[in-house]
Amino acid sequence: MGGPSRADPCYPKVYMFIPSNQPPINNPGYQKVVKRDKLTFGLFLPIEAYTGDQPSMHGQVELAQYAEQNGFASLLFRDVPLRDSTFGDNGQIFDVWTYLGFVAAQTREIALLTGAVVLPLRHPLHTAKAAASIDHLSGGRLILGVASGDRMIEFPVFGVDFESRGDLFRENLKVMLDVWANLFPYQASSYGLMSEADVVPKPLAARPPVFVTGYSQQNFEWIANNADGWITYPRNLEPQAYLVNQWRELTNKHDGMHKPFAQSYLIDLVENPNEKATPIRLGHRLGRNALIDYLSAIRSIGVDHVIFNLKYSSRPAKEVLEELCEHVLPLFA
Repeated sequence: MGGPSRADPCYPKVYMFIPSNQPPINNPGYQKVVKRDKLTFGLFLPIEAYTGDQPSMHGQVELAQYAEQNGFASLLFRDVPLRDSTFGDNGQIFDVWTYLGFVAAQTREIALLTGAVVLPLRHPLHTAKAAASIDHLSGGRLILGVASGDRMIEFPVFGVDFESRGDLFRENLKVMLDVWANLFPYQASSYGLMSEADVVPKPLAARPPVFVTGYSQQNFEWIANNADGWITYPRNLEPQAYLVNQWRELTNKHDGMHKPFAQSYLIDLVENPNEKATPIRLGHRLGRNALIDYLSAIRSIGVDHVIFNLKYSSRPAKEVLEELCEHVLPLFA
């Protein structure tokens, strides 16, 4: 009989207390999402259509399990600390770490992607511990999407200067990387002073794969140099192709690695498979054939991962998933 896996919290303590030197690209979550020269697919949670900022959150685990069993590579979890009804989107309502643990326990292989943890609003030691915990408990399926935040209403509530969020984002990430990589590191930052203490568990790899979302108040070269991947918004094909080419040039310049280029995509997939694409906010209303054409086009320009958002769907989410899994995903497998 085999021994316990590294996802088992009873695994020998050395793996939780000693920093790893394994690269994050070896993690199962990263390997699930990043397939060189292939397009992989993810889903925003909640996997349902809803108006305003009030999803029902009903049946989400069953939909996530269906997606996992039928070709989807990732589930994306939002970090929205506070409700702002004027913003129009409250994420998946539940706390991002609590919900990650809940869904991780009921899935087996699908990558768990945060999109994105708002670093300036969270203490980096809390985030480092939470991320490493999910990393262990999910067997290395976590991809840590991070951002500087864009909901102005949240920042004064937490006593954080909105205009300083870019600097705080870099500092916060630096602290996390330091405590993951070292034993009992001395830490002096704007978040506090740590001496003769350590943050455990340590991640399974040197760090969970870190994907920056949007620009997060950073320049493109900094993101290419410091992130393991980039998540951006959909654009017309020509400007998106330009960004993909820029991304490839910068990442090759820094370390020569193929770092994934991911994008979100809101869809209203209608019943008529021949309906042409009509723009909606951050996506399209369209039929299956137009969707296949669009996905083929973004694959041709080098997009690695596309994350569907069904918020504006005019059909039940299960119907849309069934059509995607039967008629669309197999064409890109």
